[in-house]
Amino acid sequence: MAVIQCAPYERTNLSALRKTQRMEVDFMQKSVKQMFDAAAGEYDRERRQLIPCFDDFYGTALSLIEMDHPSPRILDLGAGTGLFSAFIVQKYPDARLTLIDFSESMLERARRRFAGNPHMQYIAADYTRHSFAETYDAVVSSLSIHHLSHDEKCKLFAAVYGILREGGIFVNADQVQGNTPAADAYYRKRWLEAIRQSGLSEEAIQASIERRKLDVNAKLADQLQWLEEAGFADADCVYKHMDFAVFYGRK
Repeated sequence: MAVIQCAPYERTNLSALRKTQRMEVDFMQKSVKQMFDAAAGEYDRERRQLIPCFDDFYGTALSLIEMDHPSPRILDLGAGTGLFSAFIVQKYPDARLTLIDFSESMLERARRRFAGNPHMQYIAADYTRHSFAETYDAVVSSLSIHHLSHDEKCKLFAAVYGILREGGIFVNADQVQGNTPAADAYYRKRWLEAIRQSGLSEEAIQASIERRKLDVNAKLADQLQWLEEAGFADADCVYKHMDFAVFYGRK
């Protein structure tokens, strides 16, 4: 299997190449932000219908967050409206959570969701460029990192390792690429069948299809290797349903 490296390019014209890549990434992130700003109002209601394995997907991710004290410090990358964080708060009511997302519309929904909770912090920023001043017991993410380029995913895993406390965990519930084009086509077919039977309006279905055109899914095996290269121990996938997977690593 061909493994994607963090820095696969020759030194010649490296500066120009990186500038071009950065421009492409900026354009992609702007497009993603605009789509999620527009979808913020219906996001939570529709997510259960858009994820055929919703309960197992989030339930498994939540089960991996096992802390040895009642008020862990947890960072949620691409937190959106705070859906995953809400599950964490149910499990650890005194958890100190930091939610970061570049969609202010999404974060505004999160602020309303957690109104009155003194343990919440919000950062409207691109988490691939933000400098985190704190360390965390856990870093989590759900359905966000697949929007990054493969090179940015690889670098992000290393950055996450750096801001975790010793023994801390990284839990990522995300979309992944199939091992073959045929597998990806089959996953897509099954997903479309499921959401068309979910009761979603045709408008919502088409909006989701448009959003998924911006996905940059990476193979699960590659991502596990990137976690190991970043320094994580016990990197593994603990749940997978078609192209939805939950994987983690421990510092």
